[in-house]
Amino acid sequence: MKTLRDLMTPPAHIQGRIEAIVVRGSPRDPARLVTETQALAGIGLADDRLGLRGEAELSTRQVTLIQQEHLPLIAAFARTGAIDPVDLRRNLVVSGLNLLSLKNASLRVGEALIQIVGPCHPCSRMEEVIGAGGYAAMRGHGGMTARVLESGAVRVGDGVSVVP
Repeated sequence: MKTLRDLMTPPAHIQGRIEAIVVRGSPRDPARLVTETQALAGIGLADDRLGLRGEAELSTRQVTLIQQEHLPLIAAFARTGAIDPVDLRRNLVVSGLNLLSLKNASLRVGEALIQIVGPCHPCSRMEEVIGAGGYAAMRGHGGMTARVLESGAVRVGDGVSVVP
């Protein structure tokens, strides 16, 4: 009989895809899209604020991920038009996998290996970028945080798969 853990982990044939990569120079800098970057073990993404600092980061927020499938839900809850993932400031927009079900799982993301650590709760800035109700709209849909275990290239279009 399968355990609950077995049931929560997608089978090997179910893979996701990187739809967008979002980086920023510092916490208050505008975010921007890039087509590729390097994930740096123990640090974060090379083009993002932690990677630009270049220091080992003990934070569990080295990389943030959000599901592409949640963007229309957030827009519907906020009663607004389409949501631009750049405004949400999550590093990797991923489609095809239920990220919430992958807490503590290791994922191959392009050439890099990351470990999902926990939820990425929205911040009050969502009221600024989405509008009134933006924070509430993102609750439960803010994505996940991860740490980088192995360095490697990450590109838009790369696969995302669970590592057993």
